[in-house]
Amino acid sequence: MGLTDDDVREILRIIDESGADELLIETNGFSLHVLRGAGGGGALSRTPRAVEGVRESAPAPAGPPERPSESENGLVTIPSPMLGTFYRAESPGAQPFVEVGARVEPETTVCIIEVMKMMNSVPAGVSGTVAEVIAENAQLVEYGAPLFRVQPDA
Repeated sequence: MGLTDDDVREILRIIDESGADELLIETNGFSLHVLRGAGGGGALSRTPRAVEGVRESAPAPAGPPERPSESENGLVTIPSPMLGTFYRAESPGAQPFVEVGARVEPETTVCIIEVMKMMNSVPAGVSGTVAEVIAENAQLVEYGAPLFRVQPDA
């Protein structure tokens, strides 16, 4: 998968708008690592160093995927597995994948996160009932940001 200059600009725009200091994207045959400039808090450095991590490669070994985590009140939080735009439904006007009160299984798709025009399904990763939808539809979410809270099965 080759990247165009426009693709790189879009990635830099997304991280600029997010306030994140670092972005790591790894998919089959592609890895991208972007770091915010050393000044911190300002715009991303657009020097060659900022995009030198763009490379095509063999699939990178996957780190531990973001997994649901239990909070003090017994609810399990489903985190965002990547930085991107959060969508509750597969298309505008379509019914959301899940609503509060919906029953989910680990493989149930709960949302989509769009990164560079690629739609990524996010599974629940837990069995239970959706107790809360945290993220706002069509808004940018960061890696690890809470998306949903689920009351797990006993």
